[in-house]
Amino acid sequence: MMKMKRKLWPFLLFVVLSLPAIGQQGSAMGIIVTRCGTCHKPAGDAPFPLTSYADVKKRVSTIKEVIETGYMPPWKADNEYRSYSNDKSLSPEERKSILDWIAAGAKSEKNTSAPSKPVALVDDDGEKNALTVKSDFTYTVKGDNAERFVIFKLPFEYGEEFNISGIEFTSRNKQVVHHVNYGIFDVPDPAVDIKAGNKFIETDNPSANQAEYDHLSARPVYYTGWIPGSSGERYPENFGWVMPKRGVIIFTVHFSAIAANETFDFGVRLRKATQPIQRKIKIISFGSGGIGEKDITPNFILQPDKVSRFELKMFTRSPQSVMYVWPHMHLLGKTFKAYAIAPNKDTIPLVSIPKWDFRWQELYRMQQLTYIPAGSTMVMEGVYDNTANNPLNPNQPPQLILPTKNMESTKEMFTLLMIYVPYEPADEKIKLDKVSR
Repeated sequence: MMKMKRKLWPFLLFVVLSLPAIGQQGSAMGIIVTRCGTCHKPAGDAPFPLTSYADVKKRVSTIKEVIETGYMPPWKADNEYRSYSNDKSLSPEERKSILDWIAAGAKSEKNTSAPSKPVALVDDDGEKNALTVKSDFTYTVKGDNAERFVIFKLPFEYGEEFNISGIEFTSRNKQVVHHVNYGIFDVPDPAVDIKAGNKFIETDNPSANQAEYDHLSARPVYYTGWIPGSSGERYPENFGWVMPKRGVIIFTVHFSAIAANETFDFGVRLRKATQPIQRKIKIISFGSGGIGEKDITPNFILQPDKVSRFELKMFTRSPQSVMYVWPHMHLLGKTFKAYAIAPNKDTIPLVSIPKWDFRWQELYRMQQLTYIPAGSTMVMEGVYDNTANNPLNPNQPPQLILPTKNMESTKEMFTLLMIYVPYEPADEKIKLDKVSR
């Protein structure tokens, strides 16, 4: 969200999804391959692989620097406030093991190479439990050092519905993307031509029809997003949602400012459930652009040369079991906290980011389904620094920031997205860190 050329090669160095053991799990190489291999693999999200000793050896000095300085791993949540099953942080023991190994010369260790086929959330296209929907064209992102928002339409049509137990955004060039929001929409009427019209809408083009896709989005099925470094979604057995036979996926892509033209392709990879869906996944947005936007206290206006604090409280009428939370702010954000207060006055912590960093956002996955009783109060607290002392302030001198639906990084947001299911007895016993790939 910042008007700058994004160079993500160091940012993704230790992106984590919990992979199976590779070689000597406790060894330095085993830790690096396990921790980094999901993104740093051939054709992965990161621009270079770290799946072999040769890969790691030539990056040793960089690895040492980013671990020593604490720049990596990119994990901003306060683990003492709440623990998550997709925790990206290195333990003190893991950190020491890697640094000691480097100090000793980073010598080769036995049996620590990555498997020939790196593990992913969803298997490759040929696997029977995978469903991939991807663009049949590439888009050219202009290298003019300007941020831009582009809306893409991706039609699909199958002979049957599919039960879905996991989803992830895919692209061969994620480095040019700041974030993506996308939704799956059911279009069952064959009289509606889902392929007609433009394949994309450039929102900065005055001649573009901004409402061209509105008639396709009347029947939403699921809505989610992607941010750099975030892990894909996966759900417990019998949890998920249903992919319709026919419809469109609409992507709103926020491209970073870049200096040279780049090509971009896009799609989603889904995991087909092996069991019927009994618990339908839902997603809700609180704050800016969502529920309670007008109830933010005080009014969500950032005065120049001032550190401002905001709060949002919302009453829950039905019990919920939370799977994921996704906090969101822009460049002026400093701290973010969300929790629920149960009717018995117990506090249910959801997420705390004591040092917000817009470059490192995450879809935080709970360790187990987290129960929020009916009658609870959801609370969001945010602090914003709109002073000249904030080095990330895009406006110098600081400017008045008013509420807007414009998602550019020079504006601000105060948002929490929550993925959940309606509560059922014993949900608290369902572990999310044991969800298989």
